[in-house]
Amino acid sequence: ADALPSDLTGRKVLVVDDDARNVFALTNILELHGLDVVYAENGRQGIETLMRHDDIDLVLMDVMMPEMDGYAATAAIRAMPRYANLPIIAVTAKAMHGDREKSISSGASDYVTKPVDAADLLQCIDRWLNG
Repeated sequence: ADALPSDLTGRKVLVVDDDARNVFALTNILELHGLDVVYAENGRQGIETLMRHDDIDLVLMDVMMPEMDGYAATAAIRAMPRYANLPIIAVTAKAMHGDREKSISSGASDYVTKPVDAADLLQCIDRWLNG
């Protein structure tokens, strides 16, 4: 196994996902590596949560959500100048053709596919926070 980055401790990640099982799984992975996690269950809540916490370092954005999906939420966050450089990692369904392009064009920094691989996810986060 690759040595995992140890310098993610104390960084704060906002997980936006409407599926409690995904949130639980992601939170476990992140907290195991010292990250603080806050979560929101849809895009609109995600934006509100982001605006309430000024110490969020990175957003993990599920793309498939009711009411306001991850693409719309990402685009809305990107429209706010203060979040121009906030890393937003889209979480897309495995092999959904076009998800990657759609995520990137809506403003996502990067993407990971479900089921999320812990090592991939952590490397991706590390790249954006410490790269």
